[in-house]
Amino acid sequence: MIYRRMSTARSGTLALGVAATAMARTCALALAVAAMLMAGPAVRAQQAPTPAEPVAAPQPDAFAPLVDAAAEQPSLLDAVVARKQLRIGLPGDYKPFGLRDAVTGTFSGIDVDLTTGLAKALGAEPVYVKTSWSTLLADFSAGKFDMVAGGVSITLDRQRAGFFSIPTDLDGKAAIARCADVDRLGSLAAIDRPDVRVVVNPGGTNERFDRANLKQAPIRLFPDNTAIFREVAEGRADVMIHPDKPFDRAEKGWLLPRDLAFKLFVDQYIHIQQLNGSYAAIVGKWLD
Repeated sequence: MIYRRMSTARSGTLALGVAATAMARTCALALAVAAMLMAGPAVRAQQAPTPAEPVAAPQPDAFAPLVDAAAEQPSLLDAVVARKQLRIGLPGDYKPFGLRDAVTGTFSGIDVDLTTGLAKALGAEPVYVKTSWSTLLADFSAGKFDMVAGGVSITLDRQRAGFFSIPTDLDGKAAIARCADVDRLGSLAAIDRPDVRVVVNPGGTNERFDRANLKQAPIRLFPDNTAIFREVAEGRADVMIHPDKPFDRAEKGWLLPRDLAFKLFVDQYIHIQQLNGSYAAIVGKWLD
């Protein structure tokens, strides 16, 4: 009880001291203001602060012209909708992504079904244009089609030529050999010997992988990717390295022009197909 009384007394004394100090400061300030008002305009003018330097008017955004110019550029998205036609470049030799029938010239596969749906979402008809792995970038840069599909691996040199869609597939490179040679040729070290004959389709990531990883094994280019497996099966080659149980990992996507509006639409289309099960159904159709 004594301690509480002493604390209360001290608190009251401190509060009175603070209040007195505050009152004194308030009175002093009030007196100063009153004195200035009574002194008249001359004194107030002498004590008035110097006007600040005028502030420059805000300048237009330096990037505004660039933004406006970009907005005025016609988008491929609008062009496809207007012409009602979507042109898709396909090598046409890579089952199950895209295969061209040699007799009818028609294309089929996972990417064909998916891009048919993309064209429909744009209110357009799909038009498939034959290209090749060795001429793919040149044809794309020349504007022969609006996009490239059919099992295109995402690489940095291709990325320099345009945008890639979000990935549509994940795979890698593995050795394909005759059943009798499976145990003998189960690793890159076992394949990379002078007596192992490697066959590969030219111009794509298969050839690039072989040349980067095989230094001793002879590599023979075979132009027809649809018949290349027969070269191994019939004994004219020992190995083809192809996506299956992979030595590495790689993503596939669709190569698109540097058109942001078009890319955003394509990405959203792929995303929706993956969410609603349509993508899985199409893949299952071609792999089952």
